[in-house]
Parts: sequence; structure tokens; C-alpha cells
Amino acid sequence: MKTLNVGVIGYGFMGRAHSNAYRTVGNFFDIAHQPVLKAACGRNEENVKAFAEKWGYESVETDWRKLLERDDIDAIDICTQNNFHCEIAIAAAKAGKMILCEKPLAMNVAEGEQMVAAVEEAGVPNIVWYNYRRVPAVTMAKQLIDEGRLGKIYHYRAQFLQDWTIAEDLPQGGAGLWRLDVNEAGSGVTGDLLAHCIDTAIWLNGSIDKVSAMTETFVKERMHNISGQVEKVGIDDACAFLARFANGSLAVFESTRYARGHKALYTFEINGEHASIAWDLHDLHRLSYFDHKDDSNLRGWRSIHVTDGEHPYMDKWWVPGLQIGYEHSFVHQVADFLQGLEEGKPVSPTFREALETQKICEAVLESGKSGAWVNVEC
Repeated sequence: MKTLNVGVIGYGFMGRAHSNAYRTVGNFFDIAHQPVLKAACGRNEENVKAFAEKWGYESVETDWRKLLERDDIDAIDICTQNNFHCEIAIAAAKAGKMILCEKPLAMNVAEGEQMVAAVEEAGVPNIVWYNYRRVPAVTMAKQLIDEGRLGKIYHYRAQFLQDWTIAEDLPQGGAGLWRLDVNEAGSGVTGDLLAHCIDTAIWLNGSIDKVSAMTETFVKERMHNISGQVEKVGIDDACAFLARFANGSLAVFESTRYARGHKALYTFEINGEHASIAWDLHDLHRLSYFDHKDDSNLRGWRSIHVTDGEHPYMDKWWVPGLQIGYEHSFVHQVADFLQGLEEGKPVSPTFREALETQKICEAVLESGKSGAWVNVEC
């Protein structure tokens, strides 16, 4: 058994999700590398110590630069606000560390390109945490498409709806609310939610050529938690855009944090020449499938319960009929990353692959400002 000493930077929601994956993967997947929770890093010493104790990290750091200097750290997991991704990733690459980075890759394309150049020059393994690819039902959708069961793809539609920012008195910035601060997040729902939809879409259906978008910021000013001043809101609260894929299919994407009644409604549907598929995060272990080749008297949407051993990843878990959940997608990503290390192969999405999503997000935001169609330069 080989060890992979992990240093995690950030101890919030994603820090917990990733830590759980590192702790769990070796119990269910037969892998040559065993993750070791070597160090947790965060600016608040009291908080990071509490996090490290709860999750079993051997040590703590309050300066990520010191973490990168340590010889006993093999991989750096970046779970920080988006505005730290670029600096940390470039420094980690120069230090020869493997890098697992939360999504989106960067604040913008320019930063993303620097990050790609750094990891490729250093030759270090790298991956971005677009975890929805590794929900078994979504992975199965990929298999069905690659097998040609849908035939020519005509339509792709996706939405990611939330409602947590509707209150006008909700502040922006600081712990828990940095996603509302453009200086920390880079963008709003486009980089936070639609980035997931876009990554899944181009993985399933190929590259996007051009987009036409509209965005809206419903609350124009909010009090900032750090400055205490009322400041302009720079992120997008809602975004909807049309897209054309390189294969000729058309797409509609929508995301908002102002859809009352929805906490995390992520869905997609794909319509092809022969069949259609649909998926809903709220029922993530099921894949809906319609096949026009079925006998006409039996033709209709079927719900596939993705829990059998022959389904993606499911042979590593429980008996058929017992589903898994959101947290397991992170376990699958760690397992795939470790397998890639053993085989000496990159595992998707790499920084370069995630840069394509970044370029699409930037084109969407540009179109939202100009009102014009924007070509995606990938």
C-alpha cells in the first residue's frame, strides 16, 4: 500500500466533503494508494484546529505557503474561495505538489490559463472537483451516449435553481457569504452553479461553439460583512443562456438563486434521434430513459434505478436496490484520481479541460453584458 499525504486548504463545506472522501475511499475501493490526512490549513487557528481534530488530520497550518514548503505533503487540495485558486495552484505546481482544485478553476480565463501553464510545465497530476460527473446515473448517461443509443443529439437543456439569496438584507462577503462578493467569487450563479451544468454538458455532448445570454442582479447593493459598508453587488443572481454545440445540437441553460422553493434543483435532459435521457439531483440515483425503438404499445419513459453492480461504481457499494448519495460522488473522484496515479494517466477533468468550462462561463458573462452572441474560443 502506497500513501498519498494530503494537505487540504480550507475547512468549509467542500473541505468536509473532500475529507470524507479521503477517509472513505480505501474502505470500498481496492486502490494502491491510501490517502493520509496529513495537514489542514486555514487562517483561523482555532477553527482549523477544531476541523483537524474532527476529521483526523495529523497537523494544522495557518499559512498555506508553509504547507507547500513541507516535504511530507504530496498533494494540495484547494478548497478556498475562488480568488485564491490561481496563486495557490501556481505555487503548488512550482513546489512539485499534485493539485486537486475546487470548481470553478479560477476567477477568469486569464487566471485559468496561468494555472494550466503552471501544472503542465511542472508535470504534476491535477484535477478539478466537478463531482457531478461521478454520480453513477450521470456516468451511465455518458455510457449510453457513447454507445450511440441516443443517435444524433438535437437538444440539451439544464437548470440549477436555488433560493437562498432572496432576502434584501442578506449581507455579502466573509465566511459563508463570499459567493455574493464578486472580488472573492468572480461571478455569481454562472461560476458557482452553471459551471457544473456546463462541465456536465460538454462531457456528455461535446464542445460549445457560441452562446447568447442574459443575466440579472436583483439586489443592487448589500452591506459588506468585512467593511461594514453598503456596497454595489457585482455578481449575477440569475443567468439564462442559449448555446449551440459543435455537433449542431441546441441548448438552453438556466440558473438562479431566486427560485423560491428550490434549494439545489439541478436537472438535465438530452433529446436524441433514437432516445432521450433525463436526470434530477433530487433523485440522483435514478436515470430517466425513453427509447423510441420500444414497441409502440410499451413505449414510454422508464426510470432506471442505478444501483446494480453492473452500473457505474455501484459494485463497490451495497447490494442492488440500496442507493448512495451526493457525498459518494467525491469518493468516486478520489478513487479515479488515485487509479490515475497508479496507471500514470491524467484523470478528467484536468485543469486544461476545466479551462474550457471557464471560457464558456466568460463568454456567457460577456454576452449577458453585450446582449450579443459570443463565440467560445476553445
